[in-house]
Amino acid sequence: MVKTTKTEGSVKLPLNKILDGDCIEVMNSLPENSVDLIFADPPYNLQLKGDLHRPDNSKVDAVDDEWDQFDSFAIYDKFSRDWLKAARRILKPNGALWVIGSYHNIFRVGTALQDAGFWILNDVIWRKSNPMPNFRGVRLTNAHETMIWAGKTEKSKPTFNYEALKALNDGVQMRSDWFLPICNGNERLKDENGDKAHPTQKPESLLHRIIVGSTNAGDVILDPFFGSGTTGAVAKKLGRDFIGIEREEAYRKVATKRIKAIRQFDAESLKVSTSKRAEPRVPFGQVVERGMLKPGDQLYSLNGRHSAKIRADGTLIAHDQRGSIHQVGAALEGAPSCNGWTYWCFKKRGEAIPIDMLRKKIRAEMVA
Repeated sequence: MVKTTKTEGSVKLPLNKILDGDCIEVMNSLPENSVDLIFADPPYNLQLKGDLHRPDNSKVDAVDDEWDQFDSFAIYDKFSRDWLKAARRILKPNGALWVIGSYHNIFRVGTALQDAGFWILNDVIWRKSNPMPNFRGVRLTNAHETMIWAGKTEKSKPTFNYEALKALNDGVQMRSDWFLPICNGNERLKDENGDKAHPTQKPESLLHRIIVGSTNAGDVILDPFFGSGTTGAVAKKLGRDFIGIEREEAYRKVATKRIKAIRQFDAESLKVSTSKRAEPRVPFGQVVERGMLKPGDQLYSLNGRHSAKIRADGTLIAHDQRGSIHQVGAALEGAPSCNGWTYWCFKKRGEAIPIDMLRKKIRAEMVA
């Protein structure tokens, strides 16, 4: 990426950099309303009471690092409230937050998140295709983690690339349960001793789905618990800017090396399917104004049951029904609503052509 800074007010954003320091202090130093998305993978506060061993008596490399240890729930709750407050301040009015956790912490974080003023949009279950077994056999295998997607406020309108996520899901509406593997194999980063570089490295597939679904190219994504840099790696590939915050030097080194080796996808490859809601609004009256259809022309329902005449102001008349293409279609079908663009067609040389083709032509001219 070429950009390294972006001015917000009188403060420059340190784009595509990994910042050393406490995440709360660093976020408080950044300008207000400057970030499009925050992905947070905070400490889970696992509360491990001792070593964990496999049936063959080999030790499990569990999360026992100092950064995941808190003396009490009260201390952890204060930490959650503080970083969430700092995160919310730097989010743009239509910004959003994703936070991931396990049963150890996600419910406490969720409460703090709502108390801070965030508005929950969805909770997403990441169901792991290859979870770590429960070696002691005293509980269910912990096969999922929970993510919360929230807007900055109830009135926020965060980016949601519905059509892109649908395309990722083979043309089927994306659900709130995601079946993806944990990070392993060649994707798992190793340190100089051949050990895991980070105990909770997230898979790139998870961040790919989040970033494609809830950001646009050029957006700024901040990760306050940067770790091994998965957020930055995927952001770079997808043409987004990132800001990482990480206080552990070993993790910063691993993430820096990882991200430096990544190449951004080309501009054409970065384009995703856009939602129809995001496309420019075209009133049917514009079709009439431009002479694409004329007053007095007939429209026909695609199901062949009804017809209506176009009037000079872009409304329709059919028997005793008058109104927009949507209102007349709904009235004729006895339905509460109707998308007139996909309901009506006109005939040209005997062929039925949906009027939506005319809207698409006008939209193509708008973005040309």
